[in-house]
Amino acid sequence: MKGKMTLLGLSAMLAFCVSCQQSTGSKTPKADSLAALMDTVQFRATIDQKQAYLYKLSNKNGVQAYFTNFGARLVGLWVPDNKGELCDVVLGFSKASDYNNPKEPFFGTIVGPFGNRIAGGKFKLGDETYTLAVNNGPNTLHGGFKGVHFAHWSLKSSDPSSLTFAYTLPDGNEGFPGNIQMEVTYTLNDDNELMIGYRATSDKKTVINLTNHAYFNLNGEGSGTILDHQLQLFANQYTPVDSTLIPTGQLTSVKGTPFDFTNLKSIGEDINANDQQLSFGKGYDHNFVLSREKEGDWYKAAHVVGDKSGVVMDILTAEPGIQFYSGNFMNEQVQLKNGKKDSFRTAFCLEPQHFPDAPNQLAFPTTVLNPGEVYHTKSLYRFSVK
Repeated sequence: MKGKMTLLGLSAMLAFCVSCQQSTGSKTPKADSLAALMDTVQFRATIDQKQAYLYKLSNKNGVQAYFTNFGARLVGLWVPDNKGELCDVVLGFSKASDYNNPKEPFFGTIVGPFGNRIAGGKFKLGDETYTLAVNNGPNTLHGGFKGVHFAHWSLKSSDPSSLTFAYTLPDGNEGFPGNIQMEVTYTLNDDNELMIGYRATSDKKTVINLTNHAYFNLNGEGSGTILDHQLQLFANQYTPVDSTLIPTGQLTSVKGTPFDFTNLKSIGEDINANDQQLSFGKGYDHNFVLSREKEGDWYKAAHVVGDKSGVVMDILTAEPGIQFYSGNFMNEQVQLKNGKKDSFRTAFCLEPQHFPDAPNQLAFPTTVLNPGEVYHTKSLYRFSVK
């Protein structure tokens, strides 16, 4: 259970970090070598004249999660595998400066103020048309060139089990209206659950769709293909896209298509099928419409099993959809924490969210945030072993 939050000074910030020398090994680290990969001093960097720091949460089971205020990112997440060893299931970097990379900007970050794509970089609110930064073909992706992923978030509060980062996107930044005040809280409990809570307000009518863009490999960072991972999505429909990956507006049944993950199957089973949608995305890069199957206060979203590690990840959310991306554009542009490259389809993303291009598609669940309203949503990532 989360305790009372307190504002940290610099010395307390550093207390959340581990420090040692950098590891040069390529294997997934065990508990006694985590400090060698996640060095506090080496990680820190000055980016755009502001400091990026490293933070850590851990639980009684040995799970360790690392974060940075640069983009409010999840840097690494070590969970037990079927051998009882710790396995880093999130791709990331050992230096904050490596995240300041426009070629690979989204590793582990919070994306917003509108995660996913907005068609043509434009949307209307009432009689006003807003023009956004276009950074993905003809469209806006994840808030534009800087969005919130290249922002220095402040550490608003913390306790031994949680961290809250805060950032205000100035009115008109990347074309979005309103001073949008955002908070993201990461909480790690002793049930091996990492919860991400989101909150936002705005002084003008705007749109909001925050999510986390972690790249996962449940066999461990840099361990090879994710095509043999087993995946189940609690979604009977998905939103087909055009050639620029903007939804057509239809909600289409997954039954009888390569997009049917209603039962557990390998990610790679149908990924090379002769299907126009797969051709558009060069694999899976689509939003799935959650069936709203309840588990307590949550909706079931995804169930994934690492084929080698036995690590199981269940995703629960309050969101209506989840974007599944199968690492189709990974091409060895960066070096990861353990020295390996981000090779083709060696990670996947599962991003709980509202639907892409919702500001332009009135039939989709609304993403409008009015002054005086509070946007809040949450997602949970639960880890176990098969």
